[in-house]
Amino acid sequence: MDALVISPLPPQIDTIEIAERKGLGHPDTICDALAETFSRNLCREYRSRFGTILHHNVDKALLVGGRALPQFGAGRVLAPIGIYLAGRATIDAGGETLPIADIAVEGSRAWLRANLHALDPEQHVQIHNLVQPGSQDLRSLFMQRTGGDISVANDTSIGVGYAPISALEQLVLAVERRINRRDRSREHPAWGEDIKVMGIRRGASVTITVACAMISRHLQNLDVYLAEKSALAELVKEVGAQHGFADIETFINSADDPARGAVYLTVTGTSAEAGDDGEVGRGNRVNGLITPSRPMSLEAAAGKNPVTHVGKLYNVLAGRIAQSITSEMPQIAAAQCFLVSRIGAPVTRPAVVNVKLATTDGSPPAELESQVSEIVGAHLARVADLLDEFVAGAIELF
Repeated sequence: MDALVISPLPPQIDTIEIAERKGLGHPDTICDALAETFSRNLCREYRSRFGTILHHNVDKALLVGGRALPQFGAGRVLAPIGIYLAGRATIDAGGETLPIADIAVEGSRAWLRANLHALDPEQHVQIHNLVQPGSQDLRSLFMQRTGGDISVANDTSIGVGYAPISALEQLVLAVERRINRRDRSREHPAWGEDIKVMGIRRGASVTITVACAMISRHLQNLDVYLAEKSALAELVKEVGAQHGFADIETFINSADDPARGAVYLTVTGTSAEAGDDGEVGRGNRVNGLITPSRPMSLEAAAGKNPVTHVGKLYNVLAGRIAQSITSEMPQIAAAQCFLVSRIGAPVTRPAVVNVKLATTDGSPPAELESQVSEIVGAHLARVADLLDEFVAGAIELF
């Protein structure tokens, strides 16, 4: 493979490691989720009407926080959250005009209803559709195919992935997922979905800081609030023990000042009701984490079309390539993959594939080029197979 470049990856022996995850109800994550939901619903509508997916990129979403008045045992929203869905999509095709606004608004409400248990998407949110048709040149590029019906890249972009994820990264992911995958109607309904987890490792010492938007109507007084914080801290320690961290320093809602009655109370379980705004692409990368010491792309993958947009395809592929290399090649301790596209070229033929490898015995990575090339080639050959996974929602992007 002419585009493949293999280079050595220095051993990772950092004395400090940082990993972060913005949870399901964080304003940035909400924007990612609504953009990707919009894209999936458009794909299904296009397929249903025309038998194929048409041009769209709805990867621009902005959340403008509202105003709320939480109180122990009560609380109300004073001004709704504003959500603005923007981007480009095929609106007219085959003599039909598609109900883009209905797809945008109803899909968003359905996601909010399914994922934020204390938020009423009819009363607490106003959703605005700002989508316009795409330019003629990009619509034409979207329809181009090469031999074997291969799509061409609609952008010159970079995809980045690495493997394996570290023990701290696994822990940060597990903490947020454990909190937000509980039975919210029975297990701690006072815990909102707006969870932010920051993990820091200094040598063998680990600190986990969690911000959790507590829901005021499920908390009768300050003592109940503090008891819920303690229960959350115990859960974090339990998850830590399951991941091999017997001793974790834990901080929960560390900005609280109980003596003044200043605690993290919300009506809806998300800071979007009053304290924070959100935007697509400002949160987790496609592996679900924010990892400043690791290679990352600044691409906003959510909402991009899953047919030609390499900003979406290549970030997923790069992670899968790195994972396959480390799982299929026992002599590889760690791998990083960088995919660079060229607009107008087949998505199966990136301009550059840079794979960085750390070997278990220190042998030169270049000696493994044949096996690495086979793995990379296999993934690129199956890039079209990602389409159904994206449309089904089987690939997590945030």
